[in-house]
Amino acid sequence: MRQTLLKNIGQLVNVREQDFLLRGSALTDLPIIKNAWLLVEGGLIVDYGSMEKIPAKLANTKNHLDLSGRMVLPSWCDSHTHLVFAATREEEFVDKIRGLTYAEIAAKGGGILNSAAKLNDASEDELFLRAWKRLEQVSKMGTGAIEIKSGYGLSTEGELKMLRVIKKLREKSPLLIKSTFLGAHTYPLPYKNDHQAYIKIIIDEMLPQIAQDKLADYVDVFCERDFFSPEETLQICHAALRFGLKPKLHANQLNNSGGVQAGVSMNAISVDHLESMDDDAIQCLSNATTIGTMLPAAAFFLRMQYPPARKLIEAGAAVALATDYNPGSSPSGNMNLVLAISCIQMKMFPEEVINAATLNGAYAMELQDKVGSIRRGKVANLIVTSPINSVAYLPYSFGENWIDQVMINGEFI
Repeated sequence: MRQTLLKNIGQLVNVREQDFLLRGSALTDLPIIKNAWLLVEGGLIVDYGSMEKIPAKLANTKNHLDLSGRMVLPSWCDSHTHLVFAATREEEFVDKIRGLTYAEIAAKGGGILNSAAKLNDASEDELFLRAWKRLEQVSKMGTGAIEIKSGYGLSTEGELKMLRVIKKLREKSPLLIKSTFLGAHTYPLPYKNDHQAYIKIIIDEMLPQIAQDKLADYVDVFCERDFFSPEETLQICHAALRFGLKPKLHANQLNNSGGVQAGVSMNAISVDHLESMDDDAIQCLSNATTIGTMLPAAAFFLRMQYPPARKLIEAGAAVALATDYNPGSSPSGNMNLVLAISCIQMKMFPEEVINAATLNGAYAMELQDKVGSIRRGKVANLIVTSPINSVAYLPYSFGENWIDQVMINGEFI
């Protein structure tokens, strides 16, 4: 069985003997071993420690790498993306510069409906090849686990096509991938004034086929004013639960929509976005098992207010960070940029953003037993940095590529 020994690691970051979902002051606790070694075997982390106490039997390990002055971190866990899409939407980017809002662009046929039209014209093979290139890009930027949503099909055929692409990505990619069914992304135009007719298609046509073909782990709903109400959201999610799909919601992005409360009421894995939060929504997440996943790159791109990270953390909410990689509101899968924005614009501390982008992100995909921290028995999905002095340098140097190497399943890519 192949062994790789990493020696003289400047700082081995986020080392944990046991894991738990981080909230409050625990989010600033980032355990580090300085001048460390780490042994990888069979794609797993099998042991680690200080160089001062490295076992003599490891001295003659043939396959070793000297990492003097470098950091080793667990790979990023990006728990919210829309990575499968047919085409980019830079024309809408120009519309935004002209002053049109997200809602105004959607109203004139842009936004999600634009992506849906392009996706339904693309073949399954085309979608796979485009998504594969994006997966390769994000892995080189340090992402080792990722969630991918459907939601640009908005028909039984289109949604199943997207989910089959995600399934094929899971089968062929070395990354850990979770699949989410987001048929309730918006209402197709024929159902704009007949919501229950479209919801009936989701429940009676899409969900049974998805369950039969084992195409998704989760269900998601865009719970937002002019999209899906909290009542409609609960209706869809309760139906999906009967088919074994746990809820992860889009909540409180454009308005204080009640999505957070809806998600917490049914123990959703996460509620994501959280740009529009009042005190009640914040308190609802306080000490809840539901994770509040913040997507600051979307707020950055749309010039919206950012999620109230400090209030959420101080209230005891468990928070994660993700990219929201999609063609319309966050056309970037760069988790390193997300960390920087979170520090600069949301006043999170470097230790908090690393924990939120690794261990808590893993919890938001139920992958905490496989990735998210340096722990014996976990998958060796690791980031090796260039020589740097502190974890604060990572979000501080937002324009620099400080990732030297990425290891996925124990192999450098």
